[in-house]
Amino acid sequence: MKSWPVHDAKALFSELLETCLKEGPQLVTKLGEDAAVLVPISRLAEVAARSQPHAERAAAVRQRRGELNTPKRAAFRSWRRS
Repeated sequence: MKSWPVHDAKALFSELLETCLKEGPQLVTKLGEDAAVLVPISRLAEVAARSQPHAERAAAVRQRRGELNTPKRAAFRSWRRS
C-alpha cells in the first residue's frame, strides 16, 4: 500500500484514484500520521461483508443491555427518627 501525504493526495487526486483502482488501497497521511485509506468500492463491499457478523453481534448485545429488568429502588428512609 502506497502512502500519500495529504497535500499530494489533494494535488494528484486523479493519480491517487487510478493507483487505488489498479493496485488496491492507498494510505493518506496528515502531518506524518496515518489519516485515511482510499479503497476501491469492490474491496469495500468485501470488507463490509466480512465485518457484518461482528456488527450483528454488537447490535444483539446492545439490544440485550436495553432489556435488563432492574428492580425498583426502595424509597429513601432516613435512619434518624423524628
